Amino acid sequence: MELAFFSSKNYDQTSFNLANAEHSHDITFFAVPLSINTAPLAEGYRAVCVFVNDVVNREVLELLKAGGTKLIVLRCAGFNNVDLVAAEELGIRVARVPAYSPHAVAEHALALILTLNRKTHRAFNRVREGNFALDGLLGFDLAGKTVGVVGAGKIGEIFAKIVQAMGCEVLITDPGASDEVHNNFQVVEFSKLIKDSDIISLHCPLTPETHHLINADVLAKCKPGVMLINTSRGKMVDTKAAIQALKTGQLGSLGLDVYEEEGDLFFSDLSSEVIQDDVFMRLLTFPNVLITGHQGFFTREALGNIADTTLGNVTAFASGKGELFEVTTEKVVG
Repeated sequence: MELAFFSSKNYDQTSFNLANAEHSHDITFFAVPLSINTAPLAEGYRAVCVFVNDVVNREVLELLKAGGTKLIVLRCAGFNNVDLVAAEELGIRVARVPAYSPHAVAEHALALILTLNRKTHRAFNRVREGNFALDGLLGFDLAGKTVGVVGAGKIGEIFAKIVQAMGCEVLITDPGASDEVHNNFQVVEFSKLIKDSDIISLHCPLTPETHHLINADVLAKCKPGVMLINTSRGKMVDTKAAIQALKTGQLGSLGLDVYEEEGDLFFSDLSSEVIQDDVFMRLLTFPNVLITGHQGFFTREALGNIADTTLGNVTAFASGKGELFEVTTEKVVG
């Protein structure tokens, strides 16, 4: 099946070409992101593969439909960038990768916590300059601290198990938490979680209900000095509210692998350019803020699983056999 692959990187081509040996699809890799301007490149392709920051709104979908596209495959778990209502009206099916390596993202969340707490990024730079002073590097024991986990899907549950094994008390909020989660952890209301947690880690999808879930009102109700970690979707955190809380000390530290306006920044080398996002640049001025460029998923295992499942979705659609992890306005498979 003809597949137009947008926002392609070298590592994508490596993993997808390797996985395609079992599927034999005709893949064309485009480095540019999918947008209203680049959608014409997909003309004649029955399937289009997109990533987290590609634009898949109604206007783009209409252009894809006119060009013959029948299937959108997301090489990620989230699907908030796709207008599902428009896709259904246009007869374009949408599929995703429900789980590629939940361990990868959960472990990255832990890495952000440990780095922020023990300030190993700052210590690394000091030692390279011959500065072995410990002033300003004071951390705290994770054991005994309360960690609030927002979202108890595969990633959230694995993260909860990791921090529980480190001696943390774990609170989870998720209306859809499984029986296993209820049996192994304390499931509480969101209001209790933000009030009692020393560390809050976000692991839920972006929906209209979770947009700016962490806002000024919520931050004001948190423990003074709370640590906030977001490896989910950037728009779940009101960045301007987080900056104000950082300035007062109410937010003690902030670890982000995602950012609400990351589409113009992440996955590109902008080191020789002047970044125009003043809010993002303000974040970088805080010593207690750590930002990574949406790399939580970026492990060998995850890339392989993403390629296998994405191409498996294309094969299932083309052949009518196998599992298609479809996303519609009525259901989410996987």
